Amino acid sequence: MKSLFEPEVALIVAAYNEANILPEKIENTLALAYPVNKLKIHIVTDGSTDSSELVIKQYDNIYHHHTPTRKGKLAAVQRIMPLVHSPIIILTDANCMLNEEAIINIVRHYRNEKVGAVAGEKRVRNSGTKAGEGEGLYWRYESWLKKIDSNLYSTVGAAGELFSFRRNLYEELPANTIIEDFVLSMRIAMRGFKVVYEPNAYAAEEPSASLTDEWKRKVRICAGGFQSLAYLPGILNPFKYGMLSLLFVSHRFLRWAVVPFLLPLLWLITAILATHSQSLFFGLVLIAESLAIAFGLVGLVLKSKSVITKPMVIAGYILLMNAAAYAGLWRYLKGTQSVIWEKANR
Repeated sequence: MKSLFEPEVALIVAAYNEANILPEKIENTLALAYPVNKLKIHIVTDGSTDSSELVIKQYDNIYHHHTPTRKGKLAAVQRIMPLVHSPIIILTDANCMLNEEAIINIVRHYRNEKVGAVAGEKRVRNSGTKAGEGEGLYWRYESWLKKIDSNLYSTVGAAGELFSFRRNLYEELPANTIIEDFVLSMRIAMRGFKVVYEPNAYAAEEPSASLTDEWKRKVRICAGGFQSLAYLPGILNPFKYGMLSLLFVSHRFLRWAVVPFLLPLLWLITAILATHSQSLFFGLVLIAESLAIAFGLVGLVLKSKSVITKPMVIAGYILLMNAAAYAGLWRYLKGTQSVIWEKANR
C-alpha cells in the first residue's frame, strides 16, 4: 500500500474586478477534496477597483494580496511568488470552477520526481451560441492533442485556467510575456522534466459571449505564440530537445506559423491547376475548398442559429483561428499586444 502523499499546495488566483464571481470561486475552492491544513489559498486582486476585498474578508484563512496598480496576471503572480513557499503551486482563474478531485488528481503525479508540472483540462460549458459551440469543439480537440503529447513524452504547453508546477522549478519570465503559462511550462519541459496532462483535473468556464470576444482572445494567443519562439531558444532544434521539439513543431509551430500562411497558397495553386490542366480531379478539389471557405464565412456572418449547421460552425471557427494568426503576427511585430488581458464577456 502506498504511503499517504499530501504535500502542501498553494492555490493562486489572479482576479481583476471579479467581485461578482469571487464568492462562487471561493466556495468552489473551499469544497476541493484536500486537507484544509495542506491547502493555502492566495487571491491577488492587483488593480481591482470593485468590492473584491470586501468579498474576500468574509472568508477565513485566505491570503489576500493587493496593490492599486494593474500590470496583468503575470506581474501579479510574480509579485507574490517570493511570499509563497508551498512545494506545489496551482494557478487557476477566478471565472473557472474546478472539479472536487482536481487537486488530488494533480498532486498524485508529483510522486514521480521527473514530473515538473501538471496541466489540467479546460472545459467550456455549452451555451448554445456560435462562439460557444466553436470554442467548445476547439478545446475538445486541443485536450485530445494534449493527451497524446503527454502519453508520447510531455504535454506541449499548459492552459492558465488550471496549471500546476513545482515551486523549486519556478523562474521569473520577462515582464512582457504574453502567454506566460505556456512559456513557463515549456521552459520546465526544456529542463528535462515532464509536463503531465491530467484530464481528471479540470476547470470549467463559460465560453466567450461573442465571436468578437473570441477573436480578441485568439489574436492575443497567436501574438504570444510568435513571441514564445524568441523566449524558448532552441526549441525548434530536435538534436537538442528531441521528442519535445518534434511535438512543439507538430502541435504549435505548424498551427501558429505555417498552416495559416499556406492555406491561401494552397487554394491559389489548386485554382491554377484546375484552370490550366483542365483536370476533373483538381476541379473537384477546388470546388471542395471553395465550399469549405464559403461555409465558414456563412457560419461567421449569419446570426440565426436555426440556419447554421455544425459544419458551418467548424469551418467558421477554423477560418477565425487562421485569420487570427495574421493579426497576431502583426501585433507581435509591432509590439502592440499588451500583457494585460482585455476581459471577455462570458
